[in-house]
Amino acid sequence: MKRSIVQALDQPLRRLRKAIGVRVRSLGSRIALLYVVLLAVVTTATLIAAGSGVNTFAYETAERELAANSRVFDQIIASRQRQMADAGEVVAHDFGFREALATGDAPTLVSALQSLRDRAKVSEVAIVQLDGSVISSNMATTVKGTAMLSRLENGADRGVIRLGQAQALGAAVPIEMPELAGWLVLLNTLGPADMAQLSGLSAAPIEARVIERAQLYGHLASLQLGQIAEMEGRDGPRLVRVSAIPSLEDGNEPRLVMAHSLNSVLARYFSLRLVLMLIGLFGLLAGAWAAVRLSREIARPLQLLAEAARAYAGGAVAKVKVEGAMEVRSLASSFNAMVDAVEEREQQIMHASLHDALTGLPNRRFFIEKLDRAVARQSGSHRTLVAFIDLDDFKAINDAMGHPFGDGLLRSVGQTLQERFPNAMVARLGGDEFGLLLEGIEPATDCTALARTLETLLNRELTIDGRSIAVSASIGIAIGPQDAGSSDSLLKCSDLALLRARNEGKGACHFFEPELDAEASRRRHLEIDLRRAIRDGDFELYFQPLFSMSENRIKGFEALMRWPHKEHGMIGPATFIPIAEETGLIVQLGEWALRDACRQAAQWPEDISVAVNISPRQLMTDGLAPCIAQALAQSGLSASRLELEITESVFIGNVDKTLKLLHSLQALGVRVALDDFGTGYSSLSYLRSFPFNKIKIDQSFVRALEEGGSAHAIVRAIATLADALGMETLAEGVETQALMDILRHEGCDMIQGYLIGRPVPGEQVQRLLPSQQKTVSLS
Repeated sequence: MKRSIVQALDQPLRRLRKAIGVRVRSLGSRIALLYVVLLAVVTTATLIAAGSGVNTFAYETAERELAANSRVFDQIIASRQRQMADAGEVVAHDFGFREALATGDAPTLVSALQSLRDRAKVSEVAIVQLDGSVISSNMATTVKGTAMLSRLENGADRGVIRLGQAQALGAAVPIEMPELAGWLVLLNTLGPADMAQLSGLSAAPIEARVIERAQLYGHLASLQLGQIAEMEGRDGPRLVRVSAIPSLEDGNEPRLVMAHSLNSVLARYFSLRLVLMLIGLFGLLAGAWAAVRLSREIARPLQLLAEAARAYAGGAVAKVKVEGAMEVRSLASSFNAMVDAVEEREQQIMHASLHDALTGLPNRRFFIEKLDRAVARQSGSHRTLVAFIDLDDFKAINDAMGHPFGDGLLRSVGQTLQERFPNAMVARLGGDEFGLLLEGIEPATDCTALARTLETLLNRELTIDGRSIAVSASIGIAIGPQDAGSSDSLLKCSDLALLRARNEGKGACHFFEPELDAEASRRRHLEIDLRRAIRDGDFELYFQPLFSMSENRIKGFEALMRWPHKEHGMIGPATFIPIAEETGLIVQLGEWALRDACRQAAQWPEDISVAVNISPRQLMTDGLAPCIAQALAQSGLSASRLELEITESVFIGNVDKTLKLLHSLQALGVRVALDDFGTGYSSLSYLRSFPFNKIKIDQSFVRALEEGGSAHAIVRAIATLADALGMETLAEGVETQALMDILRHEGCDMIQGYLIGRPVPGEQVQRLLPSQQKTVSLS
């Protein structure tokens, strides 16, 4: 590599020496010339890059200034309109003015309008009556009331209208006596002088004009609203931005055209360019002087090391003999040490690139390389077995026991596998996943027995740092060539088998079957359809009633998502929600469900609430609270009528962040319910940490009530605990009158289930309320 660099630079240096007529014989002179040329190239490139960067920064600065001043202009115009409207409000509510309008006293009206015009410092004031006729402070008015009438009747009160040949800023105030009798319109022209005065209020020199859309010419006509483009102007290039201004009359589409000169911005940075050039020149001169000094000091050692360096660059491990002067000996020793260090470093890098740092086992890359070679040699009598191993609940173990304990567990599992299968490759593929590769398996080998050995080895109690823990693992196994003929396909088969093992529960082992590939294909197609359905808005909300036994009425509904698939019919949430959770699409679905549930619930009676399930992945995002606030604001639904249902799984991970978010939501007035209570392992600690409004008793306890046993005591304990903490209780899955009677006797407040009603589309909720409240029995 070093030899190629020297050769690449040698020819340009020879041409340079020939061009300047100087013969450079010594190594030191050649090095000095080389450094000067390189420094000149680098300095020139740096100055060019810096100049380009200055131009780019100036251009971006001009864009930001233009965008900022556009917002300032909008605020100035809005402020002016508010001032005109405030002045008009005083006159519009004046009793004498309204009496003059009611009696048709034109002189008084004109006098009042002229006084208002002078006092408000506007160009013209006019009254637009309900038939479109106009009474103006200027007898020769050009205000067209009929053109404004439709927009005024639709509630428009700010905008631009034509006033003669110019555009004017207008503010309209309704005149009510008490019925609407017309509108008082204040107008202020937006001619060149007016726009120049407004431009003077901005922070940067901006040229602004208000013209009709039809009068835009050239590139201005094709420029999109809000887009900033560069165009040529009278004083050179400039940035132009076109934006729309509301109009108060039909047929008028005013546009605000703002321009900012690029030359004026670039002129600010002239001194910076000059300083950069001076710095570059000084650096070049200083570098040339330093190069001459440096070349004299390193020429001799470079000559001694030239051959060794060329040999090393060619790939040979070459060292130099340590002899001669002190400087040469020091340089030679350093060179030899460098060769040794590089060789050692290369070995370390090679090992690190192929092994896992925590366990010391081969990593995924090494595992796949070994698998590629094994698959190339496999045959019917020389089979290859690949096992994917995933530790169950490793994240929960890591969170509960600490990361050092989790690291020790991973090392222990890897060591156990390596000791039990010394002739196999055991690799850590990432996270809590391991791979096992056995090659050369004969047809008579019992792979089922090998799988049982793996299960026994990995599903047992381990002791890590003096602490014992029960460990289980899910295992997926594929065997080539019967399952796959390539390494990629064999890895895919193992992964599918592992997925089936995970779905079957903890500590399971599964061999690959062709049906798994078909199931994965169906799942992939369902995911594609799910993305398309979210994009096209194909989902619907169904609502299941929540019944209060004490009040004997429906108090709310739980929103449940349904997917009417165009080919497969109605798909329930149990099918598509897990896919949405895995892919992250649940966040989009959850936001849509929140907004649509609030929108529909706003049409229900005021005493009926709506409950919406919140996914743990939604709680992990920062957009949940703003989404809820927007949904309530847009729908007009009271916050007290919205209830969010969460499960205990949301507390896994950052508990403090989750509790902070839930407290902020409760502060808005939103109710929070703990769903599936009793199925987690730390429900009571959550009740102590956060004051839930409601506890939902899992339907597994409810269904067990008719069987007797401890279910009665559990439900009674939950109801008593909730009552002591000031929380409501709701039992899920109530399908019989007998269950309802038991739950009432045990102190449960509310119930939900098919006894009360099945989930129905939103349009049926209104019909369901009176019918359900009449038919539910209290006996």
